[in-house]
Amino acid sequence: MIKSSELIINADGSIFHLHLKPEQIADNIILVGDPGRVELISSLLTDIEFQVSNREFVSTTGKYNNQRITIVSTGIGTDNIDIVVNELDALANINLTTREINPVHRKLNFVRIGTSGGLQDYLPVNSFVISQKAIGFDGLLNFYANRDSVSDLPFEDAFRKHTGWGKQQTSPYVIDCSELLFTKMHKDDTIAGVTISAPGFYGPQGRVLRLPLADPLLNEKVESFTYNGHKITNFEMECSAIYGLSKLLGHEALTICLIIANRVKKDANADYHQSMETLITTVLERLTS
Repeated sequence: MIKSSELIINADGSIFHLHLKPEQIADNIILVGDPGRVELISSLLTDIEFQVSNREFVSTTGKYNNQRITIVSTGIGTDNIDIVVNELDALANINLTTREINPVHRKLNFVRIGTSGGLQDYLPVNSFVISQKAIGFDGLLNFYANRDSVSDLPFEDAFRKHTGWGKQQTSPYVIDCSELLFTKMHKDDTIAGVTISAPGFYGPQGRVLRLPLADPLLNEKVESFTYNGHKITNFEMECSAIYGLSKLLGHEALTICLIIANRVKKDANADYHQSMETLITTVLERLTS
């Protein structure tokens, strides 16, 4: 039995942070950072069952192409992803009344739709990048047992050597996306890439305001890194934890991001909403096809 201190259940029977109950989640779950994006996606669904919110976590379930889909906002960062993925897995695979793990595993499909900054000059603003691999600068997966069993260890080693990774920096981890979801989502209008999930927006992504960087050349090293034909394409802040936790928990996961800025070309598009709507529709169609 899982102790109440480890799995906190609210008085209404919902799980602690998300305020969701097991019957409320679908097998297909779209994760977005911005709570406002839940409303945007919900406007494309039918048969809306509910909307529940707590802090930055806003959730709803409805149907698209007559298939049930849950939308959950995560807020920013892999620390929030640790909460969201673990609690969604608990809703699917733990009996919240008895606190026992269910005898039959339920697999969830997580698709994150986000925005991102491009790190290669061949990535135009408004392009769609699928994270075929994720590199976690955040260190979250290193707190879990068996992280090596789901990680690309040779890739990690090559990356550390190429960048001269510092001893004070959290050891990066590298995780592949779901092959099943990649096959569904990757078409001629998407670019397969390698995504870095950073534990911050400024220093960890090489931005300088008033604080100097520990390694001012890190972004140049990232941009020049190549391993087995893979180049690092973009920065964001959640993908690595989604991939790592999903692999360990037995779920499928994929991230697809809209490039809203190119860090190499110094190009950006602040008015990206029409492109985001196109990406959302594309994901919904392919996920339910």
